[in-house]
Amino acid sequence: MSLADRRFLVIASCLMLSVASFAEEVKRPNFLFVLVDDQSPFDLKVYNSRSKLDSPVIDQLAAEGMVFDGAYHMGSWAGAVCTPSRHMIMSGRTVWHLPRRGSRKRGADAKPSFAPADLPENTMAAVFNRAGYDTMRTCKNGNSYAAANAKFQVSRTATKRGGTRETGSAWHADQVLDYLNDRQGDDPFLIYLGFSHPHDTRDGTEDLLAKYGAVNHKDRKTLPPENARQPELPVNYLPAHPFHHGHPGLRDEVSVSGVWERRDPQTIRNELGREFACDENIDRQIGRVLKRLDSLGELDNTYVIYTADHGMAIGRHGLQGKQNLYQHTWRVPLIVKGPGISSGSRATGNVYLLDVLSTLCDLAGIEPPVTNEGHSFEPVLEGERDAIREVLYGVYCGGTKPGIRCVKKGDWKLIKYDVMDGAVQKTQLFNLRENPHEFLSQHHAPVVNSLTGSVPGSHQLNLADDPKYSAKRKEMEALLLSEQRRLDDPYRLWDQPQN
Repeated sequence: MSLADRRFLVIASCLMLSVASFAEEVKRPNFLFVLVDDQSPFDLKVYNSRSKLDSPVIDQLAAEGMVFDGAYHMGSWAGAVCTPSRHMIMSGRTVWHLPRRGSRKRGADAKPSFAPADLPENTMAAVFNRAGYDTMRTCKNGNSYAAANAKFQVSRTATKRGGTRETGSAWHADQVLDYLNDRQGDDPFLIYLGFSHPHDTRDGTEDLLAKYGAVNHKDRKTLPPENARQPELPVNYLPAHPFHHGHPGLRDEVSVSGVWERRDPQTIRNELGREFACDENIDRQIGRVLKRLDSLGELDNTYVIYTADHGMAIGRHGLQGKQNLYQHTWRVPLIVKGPGISSGSRATGNVYLLDVLSTLCDLAGIEPPVTNEGHSFEPVLEGERDAIREVLYGVYCGGTKPGIRCVKKGDWKLIKYDVMDGAVQKTQLFNLRENPHEFLSQHHAPVVNSLTGSVPGSHQLNLADDPKYSAKRKEMEALLLSEQRRLDDPYRLWDQPQN
């Protein structure tokens, strides 16, 4: 049965609940929404065949469902990128239309708020509660949308970034398992399974740290030990970003325990080992939940959505955190398995995380809330379309203003930096088909050759200042300005009209 046919039957069953036999025949689907904290898609083999990460459960989800190659988090107006990202997931609102810190300022610094006062009543759990779903959430404390989270009927919240069962990712899985074991009745459910890892501090379990050759390094004065089992450096690793990223004193770039301001290969490989240890532990915990759903007879009727709130750098381009717009950080993993989705399918998607709410509503046969601005990607899941939009916009505005902006269309991507009070004004133009890793001139031949086995030619680097691509740069800059205006971006860059 196709997704469209299934959706029609779900809607029809909701309209004909008085006909008991028909209602029993078409059972409304369940949802398990899995959100991990700080994970680049390139950690996973389904996005990066060179990765050493073992994630058999996620690999199986991909084999049985659909992998999205173009999923993005849109961006952030805060250093804690997870905060607006999770607001967007919960509300289906675009980045500048969210409740946000700073919207109450007066005078020249005041920025308009486009968030309706009743938005919490139109967020994920509230919508599904009204539709007769049982809703449950487990996730970290803080950096989220508290008013939306409070709408879940059951909420078990704690930040768990330790290396034991009680202090790590197993705790979040345990909350879901306890909920499944205790719940009564036959109502469909929406479970939001949020993990606190692999966000730092990445204190993995002892066995997985050993597997990836990593240690929980605590001493600022020394480097972590080398170990051949550690993951290799990312292909676009740099010992330093070529110019300031625009956020002085940024926690993720200067204060992460075990890394601090170091970007040497020894430190980065150890930190990637810690990341992978946390990633694999999450994979194990998802497996426990899926096994229980299977034993309850619910798995075949459950859509499983796996994603992250944003990506991560960890040495890529000489950066450590999530406050940038390179593909490793702007992109997110997105895998969906469920009734009617073709096994082993893959699509571009061109989706934002804010599209999740309308998609879940479509799959459940629920009308999306009037406040929703996302686009359902159900047609992609059904195989009718490869993507739901042509143009993608990204922003990082958590440091010095206006910050970083990007726009992508087809193979082309433009990134612009206007930071440090005008001291850094840079433009990057990439053809992602030719240069998927966004190599810069600083990725000189010996380094790139040792990591990838190939040497980038001039056509593979930043093309912004190449006269041959001046027309393309102008086209992409006009597209960026158009998206800024459409999305109510309150800032303009140094070379843009100020309206």
